Amino acid sequence: MTGSTYIDFDQATNIGKKLIRTGDNPNFGLLIIVGINLGLRIDDLLQLTFEQLKKTEITIVEQKTKKQRTLQINDNIKEVLGYFKEGLTYELNGHPFTSQKGSIYSVQHVNRLMKEYFGRNRISSHSLRKSFGRRVWENNGKSDEALTYLSEIFNHQSIAMTRKYLGIRADEIKDIYLNL
Repeated sequence: MTGSTYIDFDQATNIGKKLIRTGDNPNFGLLIIVGINLGLRIDDLLQLTFEQLKKTEITIVEQKTKKQRTLQINDNIKEVLGYFKEGLTYELNGHPFTSQKGSIYSVQHVNRLMKEYFGRNRISSHSLRKSFGRRVWENNGKSDEALTYLSEIFNHQSIAMTRKYLGIRADEIKDIYLNL
């Protein structure tokens, strides 16, 4: 299988929070948390602002599909944003996903940081979106209904495409062999 894989949601949450709390790389920690909780493509994720993240709901137009999408800012995101208000020296109006030089992260830089902090092959910025999808699927009993929702969220043509995208079919086939 080629392409990126998902990251365990709890592992990603822990790494993101640690990067924020320790001050090691708070902006990238926030990107991890926002990425796994909103399920956006990296190009859309990088365009978000602190102002948007402080709201309860935001509406964006996805760059790839040109479709409008409304997103809920959940408690996971609100919690980590609290660290940015509690004395970290950041400009709280502007783009949160910036380097120490103040420029918005490039996709290539995000991919390098993903490999640095998660230390595995097949990890990229896209892994955040896939982690969101796997979490939604697992939280909804691994049901076809969850796949229907995700297919709509991801703008996929079919549930079969969503299954393949999330690596679900590959996991199920592997389990067949392991459970003989």
